[in-house]
Amino acid sequence: MKSLKGMLLSGVLVLCGSAYAHAMDLRNSTISGSYVETRSAEVFAGPCVANSEVNLVGDEAILAWHVSQGSWQGVPLDGLGVAAAVKAKGTIGAPDTNPYPAKAVLLVDERGTPEQRQALLNFAHTRAGRLLDEIVAVEAVPIQYQEREHGAVLFTAGNNLRVETRAMQQGDHLCGNEGLCYLPLTSLSHSMPVFTLMERFTGQGLGATWSISGKSSSFVGNFRE
Repeated sequence: MKSLKGMLLSGVLVLCGSAYAHAMDLRNSTISGSYVETRSAEVFAGPCVANSEVNLVGDEAILAWHVSQGSWQGVPLDGLGVAAAVKAKGTIGAPDTNPYPAKAVLLVDERGTPEQRQALLNFAHTRAGRLLDEIVAVEAVPIQYQEREHGAVLFTAGNNLRVETRAMQQGDHLCGNEGLCYLPLTSLSHSMPVFTLMERFTGQGLGATWSISGKSSSFVGNFRE
């Protein structure tokens, strides 16, 4: 019969082994990178502006991820990107408004292998949840991501999707009572509202296209999992 000391030592070894295995799983599944999101409604504005847009705009959005390093579901995705153009039924994120069902077109990095493209799609769906439940089209296109300076990002996916932002400036504040109206549509380790120089989707599948500029309607940030 084992001594109490031996039993305790065995238990400690089992726990240490389990903790090590869990830590290795986390290390192997770590993925990190940059994110940009645009909306057709202001995300940083005064209450009068925000309230006036509910149920009129804000039913369109672009969510875009650029993987700096890491893997998803065991598939390495370093340097690849994926974006979603979303058309919802109502203002996304507004209280007492149901934006579902929403439709989405996904644009995946053409440089990826078929396995990497599928992992990118799975990653985006996991991050965006119900917004990507109804995917009407998937396209493999050239994807470009540039971070020009703090808050200034350029993300393009083929010829039909373009997002360009810059940091907020003093002249962007119209009433002096601005605040954060919405949160980003995905969990992030860091995020900040920025100014939209261009938000454009001209592809097919959503029954709508849009081109928006000159609004405080974007977020940039970082993700890590």
